[in-house]
Amino acid sequence: MKRRPEHMIILEMLDVCVKGSSKTRIVYRANLNFKTITPYLDLLIANGFLNVRKERLLIYETTPKGLTLLDYLKQLQNMLIPTSAQEALMYSTWVPEEI
Repeated sequence: MKRRPEHMIILEMLDVCVKGSSKTRIVYRANLNFKTITPYLDLLIANGFLNVRKERLLIYETTPKGLTLLDYLKQLQNMLIPTSAQEALMYSTWVPEEI
């Protein structure tokens, strides 16, 4: 099974936390588990990309600095995916039907 790159995991976590999320919600939305999420949360909090606030549960929220990183990661993702899609089209044998 192919592992996701770390930047994709961070992108998904920051995206889930834009409006505030519990740890459980982040785990399910970012398709992680409770063991693997902790180092990522620690990293994002230590670098100022996430804030934690105490409500009934701990709520993780993307900071303005985290939103900037999220934007950069989305741009990176968009730059990488179209290239792969273009290459797939170049080597495919599919020809569109005429209307």
